[in-house]
Formats: sequence, C-alpha cells, structure tokens
Amino acid sequence: MLNSNKVNPDCLPGRIDEVIDRTLADNRLVGAVIKVAIDGELVYSRAAGLADREMNLPMREDALFRLASVSKPIVTTAALVLVAQGHLKLDDRIDRWLPEFQPRLQNGEFAILTIRHLMTHTAGLTYRFFQEENGSYQLAGVSDGMDHSDITLEENLRRIASVPLLYAPGTEWKYSIATDVLGAVIEKVTEMPLSEAVRSLVTKPLGMSDTGFTAADPERLATAYANEAPEPRRLHDPDSIAFLKGTAGFRLAPGRALDDTAYPSGGAGMVGSAGDFLQLLETLRKGGSPLLPESMVREMTTNQIGDLPMAFWPGRGFGLGITLLKDPVAAATPESPGTWRMGGTYGHSWFVDPKQRLSVVAFTNTALEGMSGQFTVDLCQAVYDEITK
Repeated sequence: MLNSNKVNPDCLPGRIDEVIDRTLADNRLVGAVIKVAIDGELVYSRAAGLADREMNLPMREDALFRLASVSKPIVTTAALVLVAQGHLKLDDRIDRWLPEFQPRLQNGEFAILTIRHLMTHTAGLTYRFFQEENGSYQLAGVSDGMDHSDITLEENLRRIASVPLLYAPGTEWKYSIATDVLGAVIEKVTEMPLSEAVRSLVTKPLGMSDTGFTAADPERLATAYANEAPEPRRLHDPDSIAFLKGTAGFRLAPGRALDDTAYPSGGAGMVGSAGDFLQLLETLRKGGSPLLPESMVREMTTNQIGDLPMAFWPGRGFGLGITLLKDPVAAATPESPGTWRMGGTYGHSWFVDPKQRLSVVAFTNTALEGMSGQFTVDLCQAVYDEITK
C-alpha cells in the first residue's frame, strides 16, 4: 500500500538525477526536461543534456518540444470545457457537427459515431503508421498529423471518411486519429480555428503561453532525434521511424512545428513546454478549476471502455483522452490504480497518480526512448522508490 507522506526533497532529486545521467551517458537520450510535483509543490525540475547536439546548445527548462500525442489531453480538455458549458454533449452524433464526415462500416452501412467514441478511441478509426505501406490509410493519403502536408483539416477528414471503419464503433479499442476529428468538431462548435479555440478554452485561462500549434519561440525549440546505436540520429524533413514490424512506421516532419500553414492536428500537432503541461495536469488533478467542474474531471478520469483489450497497454483502461491504470501487476508498474498516463512519439511521457497527489512530466527530444523506452520505466521506478519508503 502506497503512503501519502511528502517525499524527502533531499532524496528524490538524487534518484532522478541518477536515471537521467545514466540514460544520457548511454546515448539513449540527447536532452530532457523533467518536472515532478507532489501535493501541489514542485519538488524536482531539471533541464539535462542538449537541446541541439550539433550546435552544442544545452537543454533549458523552458525548452519547447513537438508534443505529438501529448496534444491529445489538451485538445480533449478543450472539448470537455465545451461540454461543461453546455455547447456539446459526450453522446452527440458526429454528423450533427460534421455532416460531411460519414464513414461506413465494413458492410457499407453508415456508422453512428459519437463524441465519446472519439475521446475513447472506440470509433473504428486507426492511424496510418499502424498499417502496412499498402494499407487503406496509406492509399487514401491520410495524414497522421506529424508529417508535412499541404492538405487542410477538412480534406484529411474527407480522406479518413473514405476508408471503411475497422470495426463497429464502441465494440473495440484502437489508438487512432480520432482526436483530429474531435478537433474539427471543436472548430464547428466554437466557429473558430482550432488554434484559437484551444487558446481560448484551455491555454490562455491557465497561462500556458508556450503552448500552441506552432513554436511560440523558435529559438527555444529543441532539435528532434531518434534513438539509434551508437547514438541518436538527428531527424530531418521528411523522416521516418520504424515502429512495429509490419507497419509503415512514423512519418515525421520536425519542421511542421514552425509551419503556420500546416493543418492543426488535434492528436499530434501541438508544441509546448514541460512547465505548461504540468500546469494543465495539476489543474486537472486538483479538480479542474477554473476550466472544468470536478464532476467532469471524474468523468474524464473514469474508465470508459470496460474490459476492452488495449494493445501496447496491458492492465490499463481508457478514460476521455487518457489511459487509466486498472491492474499494476499486469502493467508491471509501481503506480497506484487509477493513475493517468500517456506519451508522445517525439519522446515524451507523463503520469498523474491522484492517490499520491503526484504529477510527473518528462519531455525529451529523442524518439522513441523518451516515450516508451527503458528511461520511462527507470524514471517511474525512481520516483516510487522514494514515495514508498
């Protein structure tokens, strides 16, 4: 049973420093910004390694990162603010807001999709990078939101809807481009571009001035790398990273973070800092004010998918835009049941343990180590080694 005593600030930093320093020495990361808050108090904050290895630029605590899927909880929160305000309902049909978006089932029938399906990734959609090179999303030219593309959000939705759903909505769970569709819904409801809507609904009220769909300050934007032996490889435009055998892999364009003409990808297109994101996590952990009522945060952080299996995340369920820990043993983690966790392709991980009043943000500039490598396991273990003493 985990205790809820405050962490000894003299012990925790040393344990985390050891993990970071070892990972950097092993050439598995180029740079990172790590922030840990317990009971509302920032107990650890460090910028380590390099923001740009070739230029020998040190990482800085206010560095900006390409957020990839860290965008999802931000955009989902924006949609939940609209729900709390009465402008949107979780069980609204998508075609109420996007009448042109009408994907079909495998048998050719039109599917009934809801906002809840999008937020829980049970909409029958997928990502292009999960499919082989001749997959349907590949052939339709669907953008995953991290590549360079001159198409609009509306055109990408048209391409997504042209492909039959993988399954009937609500019957399976599959991580997907659903949050991009949710972003289009937000635009319709607010009658604003997604960038303006997210700023109005989330980032401005919380003072998240570093967070948007392009880099707020290009000089602070960390260079992107992919971990390879003997050292991480600098990513260029266009570039790709193999993900799983038999898939197309991630198609990445680091320059997208500086391109204000790129369509706003709600699932993968935002840029921001570790400090900004910690502010959002702590706001939600404390109950949601001033963005959301506590009841809405409870809905967001309650498992919505029952016992549907989740590939890559054993022992976890899914709330609205985030994973939720159900079984620490199955997940092989020291986190408390009910912990929220997600990551981002460019090298990020984060988790919130409400029982321990704990929020951890680990942003790195090295994919995929910073998202799903041994570093994330070691960091989590180092934190819990201290709070379970």
